[in-house]
Amino acid sequence: MWGVARWIQSRRRPWPADSGHRRAGADDREPSAPARTATAAQAADVATARARLALLSDALAGIGSTLVESTTCAELTEAAVRLAGGTAAVLRRTGKTISGYEEINGDADVLPDVRWATAVAREAGAPALDATADPWLEHAGGPSTRAALCLTLTSADDVYGVLVWARSGEPLRPLEAELLSVLAERAASHIRHARAYEHVNRTAGDLQRALLEEPGRPHPNLDVAIRYLPAGRHAVVGGDWCETVRLHFGRTLLVVGDVMGHGLEAAVDMNAYRSSLRYIASADLPPHRVLRQIDEISSREAERRPATCLLAGVDPGRGQVTLASAGHLPPVLIDPDGSARLLTVPVGPPLGTGLGGYESATHPLAPGQTLVLFTDGLVERRGEDIDESLARLSAVRFPAGNGLDDVLDTILERLDARHAEDDVAALAARPYTRHADAP
Repeated sequence: MWGVARWIQSRRRPWPADSGHRRAGADDREPSAPARTATAAQAADVATARARLALLSDALAGIGSTLVESTTCAELTEAAVRLAGGTAAVLRRTGKTISGYEEINGDADVLPDVRWATAVAREAGAPALDATADPWLEHAGGPSTRAALCLTLTSADDVYGVLVWARSGEPLRPLEAELLSVLAERAASHIRHARAYEHVNRTAGDLQRALLEEPGRPHPNLDVAIRYLPAGRHAVVGGDWCETVRLHFGRTLLVVGDVMGHGLEAAVDMNAYRSSLRYIASADLPPHRVLRQIDEISSREAERRPATCLLAGVDPGRGQVTLASAGHLPPVLIDPDGSARLLTVPVGPPLGTGLGGYESATHPLAPGQTLVLFTDGLVERRGEDIDESLARLSAVRFPAGNGLDDVLDTILERLDARHAEDDVAALAARPYTRHADAP
């Protein structure tokens, strides 16, 4: 046996260890032509899949940039056309109401009969028993040269409408329908959040309008005008408010406050502060003591948000106003000649901190002079020092003899308050002497 093995070993071709060669085996054979073709086809499929995945990722990233439903629908139709070409539109569903084609992107004449898409939108909310809803429905009633499909916008079992897509010439491919259904699913989720946000916003707005009821009537010796502007077209209402409290001996307490933050919680806290103020002010305390008691009460409630507040006790009989501030900006006094200046007031901490330390300051206030109280949204601008903002307000000049409504309109216009980043509340008051024969 040893001799046979030696003979076999001697018959093997020597391969130098450092030659870099090795014997070819069955696994080292050159691939056949069909195998090379299959490998190339697989690589092409992988490249195509990656390209489509990248395109889908970009399309998804462009949907839901805001909490505005119409914007989301426009982004959806744009993404659908970018992904599959053709034309896209949306029918929105609210309850049992179905809109017509909206946010059309492309040639509207290519879209199928709107009655078909409307029927899909109506039936999507009530599928047949034990039936699984299709992610899309292909329109079979159109010309053979036109592809069209309807994709329901469904999220959390709620149907918000349908995405309708159509294309002339090229037939529909199942992969395109799958990709479009992914877009519709993503858009439906964003629409659900947009509607929830709109509902909360509307609720907060309704509550704020209810809370911003007409302030208590001042004494007849004081004229008062009020303006309130929520920030932005779609902004959630904040906690700004104005109030007047009628006191003894012809005096009136003017109030402007601003609760930290926005939304329903800020509006609720605003109502709590306002209720406390009405109750405490009815005891006819000096303004700084009113702030002190409100601060003590609110600081016991850990969840209540802090608030700034400015009180102005106007006494036309004595021709004076007494001011006290809880972290609030000072008021502006406008003389009959139209010039304006800020009144100094000691500033204490915001309400709700429990720190106290409020003081009052008294200034002359003659008939014909106008006192303006406001929240910081009127003057504050991003990147600007607050002293510069207040100086801009003080520099406004008013025509002599302007009514209070004209004064507020001038201020809002000159300071471009309708484009402010925060809510704006402003109160203007002007004392006057009643004649003996006045009713």
